[in-house]
Amino acid sequence: QVQLVESGGGLVQAGGSLRLSCAASGRTFSRYSMGWFRQAPGKEREFVASINWSGGSTYYADSVKGRFTIARDNAKNTMSLQMNSLKSEDTAVYYCAATQRGPAARSIIYDYWGQGTQVTVSS
Repeated sequence: QVQLVESGGGLVQAGGSLRLSCAASGRTFSRYSMGWFRQAPGKEREFVASINWSGGSTYYADSVKGRFTIARDNAKNTMSLQMNSLKSEDTAVYYCAATQRGPAARSIIYDYWGQGTQVTVSS
């Protein structure tokens, strides 16, 4: 069983930065691949980024590539999403997720989800 808690969301102006974090319970965090997803009102949940168990492989949606960076610290049971050059299109609830399988872009692959944190980007 894994419990995930996101934090770091808030209101930011376009062009600004935010750093989201995801804290996981237990001592088996390093055995899971992790992902970030987001969902805006009226839209389907979409993939943002993922990272494998060791942190050596990362994947990004084309819409955020070059602006967002996913990372993890297995010793601290945490994962982060550094978001730079934010756009209004980035406004959404952001969720962290964990899977026992490899990193993936499809949300149905993930076994555990956090409650989400709101990110709002204003112009």
